[in-house]
Amino acid sequence: MNEFERIARFTEAFEVLPAPFGPGDDCAVLPPSRQQVVTTDAVVEGVHFRRRTFSMADVGHKALAVNLSDLAAMGAVPTWFVCALGVPDDVSPQDLRALARGMSALAKVHGIRLVGGNVTGALQLSVTITAAGEVETPLLRSGGRPGDQLFVSGPLGDAAGGLEQLDDAPSARGHLALAQRRPHPHLAFARAAAPFATAAIDLSDGLLQDLGHLVDASGVSADLDSSSVPVSGALLDWCGAEHALELALTGGEDYGLLVAVPQARVEAFHDTLARAGHTAFPIGSLGRGDGVRVDGRLVRKRSGFMHFR
Repeated sequence: MNEFERIARFTEAFEVLPAPFGPGDDCAVLPPSRQQVVTTDAVVEGVHFRRRTFSMADVGHKALAVNLSDLAAMGAVPTWFVCALGVPDDVSPQDLRALARGMSALAKVHGIRLVGGNVTGALQLSVTITAAGEVETPLLRSGGRPGDQLFVSGPLGDAAGGLEQLDDAPSARGHLALAQRRPHPHLAFARAAAPFATAAIDLSDGLLQDLGHLVDASGVSADLDSSSVPVSGALLDWCGAEHALELALTGGEDYGLLVAVPQARVEAFHDTLARAGHTAFPIGSLGRGDGVRVDGRLVRKRSGFMHFR
């Protein structure tokens, strides 16, 4: 297939609008909006996935999910995205269709539309997405204040456990492997939590590392209670309590949310989430000073995923 045939094969999985509000011109033409937030992220073969452990549909799903998680952290409603593909010669037309199907299914769930992109030859498969959303008042990492309570939107460590599981058994199925292959961005939780939160961040690189970014931006400290960090029964059954906590604190790729809520608003926060069918897990609080403490002990090295060390 030539470049344009590849583009046609990929985009046929999406319900795209005709140009100028869909693919077809040199730029996407977008209607006016409220405050717009924009993010970009890539998944690269050998770094974020391996084709022996991921289906092409898994790759498409995860590529969009990691960007939607960033939008969730800002409290935004997703609106549009563009997708740039780096495609090796051994990716077949059927592979492209599967990649697109995984991505388009998640796009439909969250009401975000593909408006353009690019395809190029590459030595390894990569999917780079730029996604946008709309929000009245964006949540920032810098809004946390001493006394705010810290909550996460779900159990942590499952995706890291899934990665270890897939290293041992590339065809593994089940809850942990699915958490690694098909993370689900917590957009609905974010919209319910946004009116109460002072700060938020998505949990992509591990709780300790991402919380470190939040406390640095907010100019505060954090105290975590390790016994309150939520882990799933599946993770506990697979690796035991000690390793499960390690993965929850440092593993990353869960793509849940960490939010800070003033103490005076916690009750209303829980009530609102419960009415929307969500649960927030309290894990600690923000204080004066700097740094992150777990069970009263300062974390001197924030373990977590880093592309460059």
